[in-house]
Amino acid sequence: MMDRMAKMKKSTQDLSRERLIYFRNPDTTTEQNEMKQTNWRSRMFFKTFPVRESCHTMPQIKSYGPTTIEVTRWAQSLDNLLSSKCGLTALRLFMKSEHSEENIEFWMACEEFRKIRSRSKLKSRAKTIYDEFIRPDSPKEINLDFYTRESLHQSLLIPTQWSFKAAQNRVYFLMEHNSYHRFLDSELYQKLCRIAAGER
Repeated sequence: MMDRMAKMKKSTQDLSRERLIYFRNPDTTTEQNEMKQTNWRSRMFFKTFPVRESCHTMPQIKSYGPTTIEVTRWAQSLDNLLSSKCGLTALRLFMKSEHSEENIEFWMACEEFRKIRSRSKLKSRAKTIYDEFIRPDSPKEINLDFYTRESLHQSLLIPTQWSFKAAQNRVYFLMEHNSYHRFLDSELYQKLCRIAAGER
């Protein structure tokens, strides 16, 4: 009986010693190391995806995109589109993709020009706009008839806030009958509508 108890005790000690050696020996933990490496790679893989935050657990963040009312109004008239900051940015981006951004940039320059009150600044800015958009072979030359172009050249001597009004109206007409309708049919506008509706 004593011999059997001594053998069982020795067997238990040997088993404990074997387990201790197994966990200490790097060669016997290969499977565990592979598991850790796999888990690490999985974490890195999933980190490349954006985290979707629940509206129930996170405070709501204000969206700076267009609302459904805004995108609906954009489709009603070019005026509505241009009067919206987000709409103006979207149209400018679209026209840039079509290589016709000179029209929207000229229209914007005219809007800023009309806000100038200083005579000296009016004259300086009028010359800059003329050289950039009106002068033949200018970097962003817009499509104007000869009469309008000459009239603008003469107005540079004593410019007023309305010196570019005729040219701005002409460019507005071109945008309204060309770029505006293509923008409403574009993937960009459709995507903005989906974003406004809460889709992606």
